[in-house]
Amino acid sequence: MKKLFLLSSLTLLLFSCSDDNDDTTPTTANLEINLSGLQDLGANYVYEGWIIVDGAPVTTGVFTVNSDKVLSKTNFTVDAIELAKATAFVLSVEPKNDTDPAPSETKLLSGAFDATTAMVSVNDQVGDFTNAAGTFFLRTPTDEADGMNNGNDENGIWFGTPGAPPVPNFKLPSLNNGWRYEGWVVVNGVPITTGQFADASAQMADLAGLFSGPNPGPPVPGEDFFKNAPTGVTFPLDVRGKTVVISVEPYPDNSPKPFLLKPLVGTSGQETAPATHNLAPNLASLPTGWAKR
Repeated sequence: MKKLFLLSSLTLLLFSCSDDNDDTTPTTANLEINLSGLQDLGANYVYEGWIIVDGAPVTTGVFTVNSDKVLSKTNFTVDAIELAKATAFVLSVEPKNDTDPAPSETKLLSGAFDATTAMVSVNDQVGDFTNAAGTFFLRTPTDEADGMNNGNDENGIWFGTPGAPPVPNFKLPSLNNGWRYEGWVVVNGVPITTGQFADASAQMADLAGLFSGPNPGPPVPGEDFFKNAPTGVTFPLDVRGKTVVISVEPYPDNSPKPFLLKPLVGTSGQETAPATHNLAPNLASLPTGWAKR
């Protein structure tokens, strides 16, 4: 009887151990991303993915993008339970040696999970640029003496409608703290900044006067091109016939060149103020894609 009892106990113990080890529920799961339109952030910044779990961001890992716009990584191992509970995916721009565990203010893409997939866009984190519009005019107020026009208005560009004073007319969304607008004139492939501005209505001068003359400019973003010419460019600069761009830049900025977001693009005509020239939506510059669990 004792042998039978011992055998039964041993059998029960073996089955119990077997049941304990039979839990095959995975502790991790794969998150795949497929994103187009991203660009190389340089040596000091990276992209970082996040899933939103119970209202809080959980990192999914970092990656870079090379000069051919190829992602260094598209599959990420994350906690299976957290991924199953995630309601959205967010992509941010982060310093390479980041010590802050939270995402930066510079959030680029996001989208809500619909079952297994989150379709992401810039609409919620940066802005909806579907109806973006604006105009600019050519004039050089920063070198005028006593309000007298020097006859060189082709050397300056200002965003808005000419008048006394000029008034802004951008149709652009307000930006979060991690972003700023910046104007550009492209000369033989070289983008020259006209300055950054944070106010979507642009009812103020921009934050720089790098190339202008001695007088203050009007209360709208813009620049006259007289001094401190960049390498390979000759000033005074004739803006006529040049490509004009409004970009959205990370703040702090990761590069002196335009960021990948260029929601408005136009071409300067031959006429100076009071003539105006149009900026049109450039939605093809906006990154898109999906994250799949």
